[in-house]
Amino acid sequence: MKLEPDFVFGRSPRQLAVAYLCLGALFVGVADLAVAVAVGSLSAWTPIHAVDGWVFVGASSLVLYGATAYQRRRAVAARSELETSNQQLQVLSRVFRHNVRNDLNVIQGYTDLLADRIDDERGQECLATIRETTDDVVEISEKLRVIEDASPAPPSGRIDLVDAVREAAAGVDRADVSLTVDAPAEAWVRADESIEYPIREVFENAVTHNDESVRRVDARVTENGSTVCLEVRDNGPGIPDDERAVLRAEEETPLSHASSIGLWLVKWMCETQGGTVGFETTDDGTTVRLRFESTDGPTAPAVSTERETRSEPQTKIRGEKRDRSGTRP
Repeated sequence: MKLEPDFVFGRSPRQLAVAYLCLGALFVGVADLAVAVAVGSLSAWTPIHAVDGWVFVGASSLVLYGATAYQRRRAVAARSELETSNQQLQVLSRVFRHNVRNDLNVIQGYTDLLADRIDDERGQECLATIRETTDDVVEISEKLRVIEDASPAPPSGRIDLVDAVREAAAGVDRADVSLTVDAPAEAWVRADESIEYPIREVFENAVTHNDESVRRVDARVTENGSTVCLEVRDNGPGIPDDERAVLRAEEETPLSHASSIGLWLVKWMCETQGGTVGFETTDDGTTVRLRFESTDGPTAPAVSTERETRSEPQTKIRGEKRDRSGTRP
């Protein structure tokens, strides 16, 4: 017989205590009778022999009642606080994503208007700073939307990780970036289309937060049994220790917080897809590893499979522009 969790945890403290008292008293009586039979003194046994056990069971049932009642009150209070916090987060997210973003669009519009009327260099620098700052806040609102829209349910679809990596690599492939992608023809993982967001964020971080004259980004996709790993290595300054500590602790404080929501997006979105994230920082740069559950790809016709076998097993990009199909323009 399999007990449902609600059958036990859904009971009130009083019901649990009474059930424990009845079962405990019955157990004490049966146990004493069994001992009397075993030692051959059943004729001398009387219920008075079980009084000590019943007293213990009664006292412990009172303790059980007090403990469960206290925990029940704490659970109710915690649930109320959680519901309030969720409500506040929804309101703040909606205000930030809609109201604040609309105001930022107005600021951006006036900034572009002033750019045509201000001729001095200092004024143009101020306008450029305003435009850059508003663009950053708009980008944060987009990342918040991605996180908010992510489904908490385990992914049921499958995605070719190699295609997602090539798409992300194409977005940062430019003249000042030395980019290489080493990947098999395909690598299917258990995920949905939102997997593209953390992958794209990893590539963008590798380029954006890199002040080297030649920004190097090396990506590699490998399969290892039941997992597929994406490793992205750059030659940038690396993720500060305090930010990595925040991600490990999964908590931000006034004195310990991440400077960008991008790292949180990578962590949360990968975990939503059933994956894991690892960061490694050395003097040579940063390595980010994303691991996902491997799965079988869709069944393809024999002719199509033959063509895939003849295709190039790896894709390498070294500072050359490629379109979405992987061919040079």
